[in-house]
Amino acid sequence: MAGNERRPDRVAAAIREEVARVLTRDVKDPRISGAFVTVTGVEVSRDLRTAKVFVSILGDDDAKAAARDGLHDLAPQLRGPIGRALRLRAAPELFFKVDESVAYAARIETLLAQIKTPPADDSEGDATADDDDSSGR
Repeated sequence: MAGNERRPDRVAAAIREEVARVLTRDVKDPRISGAFVTVTGVEVSRDLRTAKVFVSILGDDDAKAAARDGLHDLAPQLRGPIGRALRLRAAPELFFKVDESVAYAARIETLLAQIKTPPADDSEGDATADDDDSSGR
């Protein structure tokens, strides 16, 4: 039974690779190919009947909305090819979920970079303040 506990994890990893391959090579839908879509993870139910495919979509709000709609429309069409590629008796039903963690991490990186870079005017004021403090001691 220990092997069965790991099977959903192995199937999830295989689905992630296959969906990523299909999205980069085989999808002709301009709503999806017009946005930068990355598969960030997959969660498969224990019975392998459903799979949540987490995707990161980069682009403006219109491109993101169009890509979400395109992925929703594409999900039923991917079921057969995924099942055949992974040699599964019954292919899982795919549900695409937007993963905002990549955009959130990029925003945090931007904010941290802004904090690390002091404004030019403040650096001059700090130097004179330090001189005043050292002369008083």
